[in-house]
Parts: sequence; structure tokens; C-alpha cells
Amino acid sequence: MNVRHISTGSPFEEQIGYSRAVVADGWVFVAGTTGYDYANMVMPESIEAQCANALATIGQALEEAGSGLDHVVRVNYIVLDKTEWSRCWPITSKAFAMAKPAATMISAQLQNPEMKIEIEVTARVPA
Repeated sequence: MNVRHISTGSPFEEQIGYSRAVVADGWVFVAGTTGYDYANMVMPESIEAQCANALATIGQALEEAGSGLDHVVRVNYIVLDKTEWSRCWPITSKAFAMAKPAATMISAQLQNPEMKIEIEVTARVPA
């Protein structure tokens, strides 16, 4: 099996021991991604800005893998406060307008108190 690992340079990847994405056999598995701006490790306050940042990071990892948001087949959203989830819908529906992936939303505690959303996706590398 040919496996390739993709990193965003997030300190969490090194500290915890994971890759932002793993490409294997035509699939791209993107780790749970939060809303940090990884260039300066700043977390925006609103769930909307965190959602947009997470999707931008995911999009960059997918592009590096030879895929993209239009090739996502599965997405898991983990939100801290389920009452805020609907505020992300305009952002997620735009990001996945073409892909229309199978999706799940889970409400759970996240790693750090400033985190409001974490997004994990699985995508195909187009032939």
C-alpha cells in the first residue's frame, strides 16, 4: 500500500503524533480539524469563523493530496454547543455544494476550551 502523510505544521500534530491527512489507495483521510489559523495559532471567537478556518485548512490538505472539497464523501462535525451548529450551515452548505457528502453532527467536549467546532472528512482522489 502506498501511503503519504500531509502536515499543516500545527504544533498539535507533532505533540499528539498524527498527520493532518493520510492519502492511501485513492482515499484521503483528514484528521479532526479545528478553527485555528495555523500560521499564527490564533483561534477566532465565533463558531462561524472557526468553521470557515477549519474548512480552509481541510481544503488545503485535500488539494495537497490531489483532491478537494468537491470530492469529500463523508464529513463528521463535532460541536461544543449544539445550539450554535445551525450558524455553520451556510458555510458548510457552500463548501460542500458539489460533494453533498454523508454527514454526522456530534455534540461533545473538545480538546481546548476555545474550540467550538472540529471537522473530519474522508475524500476520494479523482482518477
